[in-house]
Amino acid sequence: MTLLDIKNLNLSMRSFEGETQILHGIDLKVERGEIWGMVGETGSGKSLTGLSVSRLIPPATGRYLAGSIHFEGRDLLATDEKAMRSLRGRKIGMIFQDPTTNLNPVFTIGTQLVDVALHAGHADPSILGLSGNPSGRERKKAARRVAIEMLDKVGIPNPAARIDDYPHQFSGGMRQRVLIAMAMIGKPDLLIADEPTTALDVSVQAQILKLIHDLVAERNIGVLMITHNLGVVAQICSHVAVMYRGRILERGPVHEVLKRPAHAYTQALLNAIPTVHTKRGELRGIGDIMQEGGR
Repeated sequence: MTLLDIKNLNLSMRSFEGETQILHGIDLKVERGEIWGMVGETGSGKSLTGLSVSRLIPPATGRYLAGSIHFEGRDLLATDEKAMRSLRGRKIGMIFQDPTTNLNPVFTIGTQLVDVALHAGHADPSILGLSGNPSGRERKKAARRVAIEMLDKVGIPNPAARIDDYPHQFSGGMRQRVLIAMAMIGKPDLLIADEPTTALDVSVQAQILKLIHDLVAERNIGVLMITHNLGVVAQICSHVAVMYRGRILERGPVHEVLKRPAHAYTQALLNAIPTVHTKRGELRGIGDIMQEGGR
């Protein structure tokens, strides 16, 4: 059974200026063991596609015009909110793009991680390493231990002490690592990573990418990685989908798409990447390349 199957997804968003269609017929399948990279310019609809899978777009602002999102055969667009809450964090993990707005500033890092671990452990006690009928105190103690272990895995120094710090006591890169730990703590079957390495330096980025790669290898999960970094796509992804103005223009195995791009926009993205051999004045913008090659 296909892990994630998005068919003809059409989404419109409402604002004070009216309603505008954002996603136009998105089709994408993610199998277990695959890491899909979703690339494209800012505003192309990548993050909204990921948020749609987790059903995190408020109904007051977003409306699905057509299509379906099936996760392990279950239509998520037809699933009620209570059932979705049981899937988020446990079956579907999400690494959010902005660590500043996605961590609560009035609670410690530990409190937020422990809450996620307890939620995941309620559905699967093995996540907490417990069996039988443990007490609430035992569950909280186990959840704290799991949280510390996950902070260590994502490279937080001295996690046993830092777990009681508040988000403002962490750097931007460390807050990003906390979000990654939060997404992985429930051992999800599908991981949606929205720019997971943007705020990280190169060495920590390599560590996080290896962690995601090892998680796929160990647990045979699927990953949808939203990124602007084609280098990250080439390094870790098995497949890639190229988005432009709410449409997927090209998709396929990453080595085929990056080596032999079939669409002018994909070629424009690749040509816009500077290299050590690029001379001053040679780097061209995507708009210039698209005008030359057409859409």
